[in-house]
Amino acid sequence: MNKQHPHLLVIDGMALLFRSFYATSVMGHYQYLPDGRPTNGVQGFARHVLTAQSIIKPSHLEICWDMGSHTFRNELFQGYKANRSNPPVELVPQFEMAKEVAEWIGWKNIGEAGMEADDCIGSIVEKWKKEAKITIISGDRDLLQLLNPSTEIAFTKKGYSEYDVYTVQQFKEEYAIEPHQFVDVKALMGDASDGYPGVKGIGPKTALQLIRQYGSVEGVLQNLERLKPSQRNKIKEQIDMLKLSYQLASIQRNVSIKANLEELSVPDYSAGLFEQLAAKGYTSIAKHACSLFSFV
Repeated sequence: MNKQHPHLLVIDGMALLFRSFYATSVMGHYQYLPDGRPTNGVQGFARHVLTAQSIIKPSHLEICWDMGSHTFRNELFQGYKANRSNPPVELVPQFEMAKEVAEWIGWKNIGEAGMEADDCIGSIVEKWKKEAKITIISGDRDLLQLLNPSTEIAFTKKGYSEYDVYTVQQFKEEYAIEPHQFVDVKALMGDASDGYPGVKGIGPKTALQLIRQYGSVEGVLQNLERLKPSQRNKIKEQIDMLKLSYQLASIQRNVSIKANLEELSVPDYSAGLFEQLAAKGYTSIAKHACSLFSFV
């Protein structure tokens, strides 16, 4: 390991678990442990992380999780994520199973009650952006606001090995704003999947144009008289919701990350470790690991 230039791989555990579950459950493939619990999400999640590790070759690795569906954002706005249905019964036990498997393999789990995985990821970036190169794997574009010169985001694209990788440069070429301004765009346009409206009637294109022109939500509010009458009226009528949407869209960076960087070092794997996992019923993780790594 190169101690001078650590490379920290941060995994959005929830994103990969959900993705793996739905990719296989749609065809009725659940894979079961001897005790009858389904493992399709867990096995796909672990295989995805192992593949990412073999491609990216990080020196350090951390997995971030939501810790229950109720967070401080629900306290701010009752409608936050209220439109989401409950997870399928086959997925429910796999939340804890995924954390257990991660721990067995030697990965460090992190999650904070009342916060989302995104907030833990934001706090990790804040803590180590000056000490390490950071690669985040997720499917959640809200994380674009976290980009900085030492942090890139690899969005899941296809299978286990294809990613759409964003750096600050790529983001700026695509959006023509700074990454930290992405939250202002989200506040104006809202997010249907998270259930907050932003300003009804202001879509993604208009939101982006306004932030390019005025720099921030605050800048837009200071220049209301310069807007087209229809835009001005919509924003004036929904100022409270706009400000609330900004709070909901902002990833927190103040979750206490108690681990030090050394504790996140990528573990040395052994054939015995994956034999034990196979014996517990996680056979596809074990086979996948053996295909990726040569064990001494």
